[in-house]
Amino acid sequence: MKLFIKYMVSNRCKMVVKEELKKIGLHFIFVDLGELEIMEDLTEVKRDLLRKGLLNSGLELMEDKKAILIEKIKNVIIEMIHYSDEIPKVNYSDYISEKLKHDYTYLSNIFSEVKGMTIQQFIINHKIERAKELLLYDEYNLTEISYKLNYSSVAHLSNQFKKITGLTPSHFKKLKEKRRNPIEEIGE
Repeated sequence: MKLFIKYMVSNRCKMVVKEELKKIGLHFIFVDLGELEIMEDLTEVKRDLLRKGLLNSGLELMEDKKAILIEKIKNVIIEMIHYSDEIPKVNYSDYISEKLKHDYTYLSNIFSEVKGMTIQQFIINHKIERAKELLLYDEYNLTEISYKLNYSSVAHLSNQFKKITGLTPSHFKKLKEKRRNPIEEIGE
């Protein structure tokens, strides 16, 4: 049985979900960002226990088909930008469409309707957050970061960075109090 979970955006979230499943005696086949599959059928009592346990950890069991699809879109983007070694060189629209086995126009329309922003805006927000993270780690220079995040040029990354944060990447790097956003709050 497949289940879908909102705000599940990191490996730590996966560990929390596995722990909750173990507490109520459910066995999983897999646990991934935003979804999991369990071996058993879920009784109402166990569903309620799981829902409450997840809520205590800031996660949410989802039932609505639109909400599930939106979470899947968000998770594909988060995984692509934050957890892949390299962002795919294909069009994001093709990549997302291929991963979710849906027409991109359909996905885009539902996403915009529910989230009030385009998938492209969501991607840009995440790319800028990832750029902030990479700047703070100080392992890569701006040219390497722009390449890693699949920008056409450093200028393009710098322009988007300034548009989103109000700061240039170099000014951001010099700030004493670095301001980053948790992944689950980007685009909310």
